[in-house]
Amino acid sequence: MRKSGKASAGKTIVKVTVRIILAIFLAVMLFPLFMILSDSFMGRQELMETCGAALADYEGEVQLRILPQYPTLRAYVRLLFDSPEYFTAFWNSMLQTVLVAAGQLLAAVPAAWAFARFRFPGRRILWFFYMLLMILPFQVTMVSGYLVLNAAGLIDTRAAVVLPGMFSTLPVFILQKTFAGLPDEVIEAAQIDGAGAFRIFVNIGIPLGMPGIFSIMILGFLEFWNTIEQPMTYLKTEALKPLSLYLPQMVKEEPGAAFAASVVTMLPALLLFFGGQESLERGIALSGVEDGENV
Repeated sequence: MRKSGKASAGKTIVKVTVRIILAIFLAVMLFPLFMILSDSFMGRQELMETCGAALADYEGEVQLRILPQYPTLRAYVRLLFDSPEYFTAFWNSMLQTVLVAAGQLLAAVPAAWAFARFRFPGRRILWFFYMLLMILPFQVTMVSGYLVLNAAGLIDTRAAVVLPGMFSTLPVFILQKTFAGLPDEVIEAAQIDGAGAFRIFVNIGIPLGMPGIFSIMILGFLEFWNTIEQPMTYLKTEALKPLSLYLPQMVKEEPGAAFAASVVTMLPALLLFFGGQESLERGIALSGVEDGENV
């Protein structure tokens, strides 16, 4: 009994210690977000006193002020009622992200199904190039991508950002694992019943693969909502630039509104993530990323 009690006490201590460590990590991660929210309620003078030395040519030192002394909604009023450029950038980001997500569904879902369920010559070679493109950073393919888009006359258009995003390789990788994990018995039963390849894909593949499809939609939205390098490289017209490029300009011109804009900009991504967190977890789990399956 004494040994059992000691073991139970030891497990309790370990659990409490782990929770404390996780709580510390959580606090460290959430603290910058809390400071952005707190600074968005500061007036310009107070903001310059606390962050002016870092944000602008303001004499003094950066101060850590957890809560504003004189909270105000002036930055939000300025942003929502007197910043048409912000709304232009916001809708640019929204249009760009929605088009990329829709394009990924049209391109990645059938491509992943073909890799998972069909056997055709050159499949392994083609899959190898898919994986190679997935691990290469944007900086490696930036010049070649620019030359192709420039030759097609797409530089400085939304298509320059949307089209490469539509054919991203990560959604194909996730969905291929999801479709490959579907029960073979279900596919074989449908074939025995006389269902063709397209009908099996539409009536069985897509419904059973919905967790993976939801996961690529969420990941695609989060990625292209915050993308910086592609718009910076391919877009020149200010009216086409998304929020990711507009926010740095606001920091110098209107620091208070920049903090408020950062809060508003985070809301769509946060709502989508928390609303689709369960689907995202299920999709990644069903994709079999952990088991290292080969195509």
